Amino acid sequence: MPENNSYELIWKETLNQIKEDLKEQEFLAWFNLDFLDADEKTFTISVPSAFYLDQVTKRYKSYIEGKIEDLIGKKIALTLVIKPKNPEKEGKTGLPGKKTEPSGAKNSGEKAPQAKKSPHLQLRADYSFESYIIGDNNNFAANAAQAIARNPGTAYNPFLIYGGAGLGKTHLMQAIGNYIHKNSNYSVIYVFAETFTNEFIAAINGGDKAKAAFKNKYRYADVLLIDDIHFLQDKQGTQEELFYTFNALSDANKQMVFTCDRPVSELKNFNDRLRSRVGKGLNVDLQPPNYETRCAILRKKAETIGVAIPDEVISLVSKNISTNVRDLESALNTLSAYIQLLGKPITLEIAQERLKDMFASPRQANMSMEIIQRVVAEEFHLSLNDLKGKKKTQNIVYPRQLAMFIIREITEYTTTEIGQAFGGRDHTTVMHACQKIEERIKAEPSMDSTIQSLIRTIKDYSAKS
Repeated sequence: MPENNSYELIWKETLNQIKEDLKEQEFLAWFNLDFLDADEKTFTISVPSAFYLDQVTKRYKSYIEGKIEDLIGKKIALTLVIKPKNPEKEGKTGLPGKKTEPSGAKNSGEKAPQAKKSPHLQLRADYSFESYIIGDNNNFAANAAQAIARNPGTAYNPFLIYGGAGLGKTHLMQAIGNYIHKNSNYSVIYVFAETFTNEFIAAINGGDKAKAAFKNKYRYADVLLIDDIHFLQDKQGTQEELFYTFNALSDANKQMVFTCDRPVSELKNFNDRLRSRVGKGLNVDLQPPNYETRCAILRKKAETIGVAIPDEVISLVSKNISTNVRDLESALNTLSAYIQLLGKPITLEIAQERLKDMFASPRQANMSMEIIQRVVAEEFHLSLNDLKGKKKTQNIVYPRQLAMFIIREITEYTTTEIGQAFGGRDHTTVMHACQKIEERIKAEPSMDSTIQSLIRTIKDYSAKS
């Protein structure tokens, strides 16, 4: 059998093959693994934290064992053990670049970590990883965010979180900031894109001193979190300033996190250089939570605010509100107010009565892509399978593009989600379809009335369903 150094070569080759199989971002995210030991039956590999141990075990353990078996021709067992990286390099917090101050090193220029820190003034204390409910819709985004919080400024920089309103983008971004603020001496700045814009305008009007203060504030941050960068569309001057801020932070390996309501590639009148830089990092999308996740979210939030909500009521709300977390919270607040004001417990009948307007909301109905697809298909005498299928004849392509355009106009689904609903197409196909319809509207003004007529039919259909 091979000697131990031969086993290590086998492990290196295993990693090389895995790297070829996976996307670069996924490989960098989860294969921060080191060879420790091996024998005829077992490979012992180290992971840097309990978080990695849990995720690698769930996601990749069997896959790695299969790769090794292919190389050596026999089954082996993979043993994962926690072994933090060199603390001399990472500091006690596990965050790079911030060593703890040696005993007696009063003039080193490094601030020793405080025993207990005050909450960050710009961040909500309740926006933490502990309070963030993870489901199939946000699993990858949440795990990536935790990896970034533990090692800011390394593999996933910049980090863009995008998706519709109320899906938890701000919560996840602020959880990163809260974790880093609590566990390191990094300076963390959180700001809305609108606030960044207003501060930039004030700096321009304030003269050289104000400009310098603005630049120093943002370009020397350790962690910069900017919420809702879609607000910067059409604001060329602010985009230019953010571009230079981005370059300064990137050159210094400082972490940047952005949120947006759509992929950065879909932003209009947006600086191409800035778009390219934001898009080059790790981009993840948040999708509406599924039924099980919605139930978990409601239970967690009910527990947090201290109200008792029966399981059948949680199930009722979760089945009838499928849009986003914000709408779930609104329903829960309505029920909570009833309990607190009247001092009565919530029953299924009371919940149905209190929330009937929310359950009947057109917005809830409009979130169904299938309704839109059916209405468009019927209008053009096609089947639902025609719209979702692979045929590219003109009598199918045009209605398909029209359906994609209408979904993008009246719902909050991302282009990625829309593409999945049309037979697993890529988000760029959806973007192309919307562009084609927009061009056709400009060329044929009557198209707009056709689209509005379809939208009215869709809304009528939704109200009846």
